[in-house]
Amino acid sequence: MSDFCIITDSGSDLTQAMAAALNISIVPLTVNFKGQSQSDSVDDGVREFYDGLRSGEAATTSAINPTGWAEKIEPILAGGQDVLVIGFSSGLSTTYQSAVIAAEELKEKYPNRKIRVVDSLCASLGQGLLVWYACKKRDAGMSLDELADWLEENKFRLCHWFTVDDLMYLKRGGRVSAATALVGTMLQIKPVLHVDNEGHLINVSKARGRKASIEALAKKLGELGLEGENSTVFISHGDCIDDARYLEAILKEKYGVKEVIIGYVGAVIGSHSGPGTLALFFLGHNR
Repeated sequence: MSDFCIITDSGSDLTQAMAAALNISIVPLTVNFKGQSQSDSVDDGVREFYDGLRSGEAATTSAINPTGWAEKIEPILAGGQDVLVIGFSSGLSTTYQSAVIAAEELKEKYPNRKIRVVDSLCASLGQGLLVWYACKKRDAGMSLDELADWLEENKFRLCHWFTVDDLMYLKRGGRVSAATALVGTMLQIKPVLHVDNEGHLINVSKARGRKASIEALAKKLGELGLEGENSTVFISHGDCIDDARYLEAILKEKYGVKEVIIGYVGAVIGSHSGPGTLALFFLGHNR
């Protein structure tokens, strides 16, 4: 048993089964939907959530506050273990900053315990993939400080590339202009975006049609990725599993990727990206 615990948040879009297999804890963000406030999850009701978005329902989201983090971290410290927190990108949420505040307060109460908080600068299963690598390193014997330092050095190699099916969700979040969203929708222009080194969502290029945008994602792995035989790739999707499997097939057939893990974009991120979001995550030479 390791002498420290790894905690992340639901911005990682990891299932409870994956969290259990990796031996980590997940703290949920909050989504407000159909007049109800509920914990963000990719396990419960995610398909119904996307059905609701398609029918015109709106959703809002809330970050984890310092108290939410402290409630998860303190029992671990009290039990005699240290804690490594891997948080949702500070460029997209205040969740990471709240973890820092909670850690500083708890350090005063538990001066003999160690807490490291890492800003993943990642989102969705990009954050999940970074957590996956962290767990492999932990299981190989890395100490808490060694692992936190490894994460700080390597998070800039975690590539995030994605596309969306409906530009109107990005317009609502201020990612594209109203005119761009309208013209793009009319002409079936699909953006190809990524998360940059500051953890912000950046519009990089455009593809004509859905198939072309998916193929553009795969091409990014060919340009930036490590050798396919040695890579593990994560794909997340906003209730478009057929598109995710099409992307998986390209990665395996054209680029020799051996292991692909597919999961949902959770409700918090999906509120801002919409149904039909498709994202590819892999460890590359740089973002």
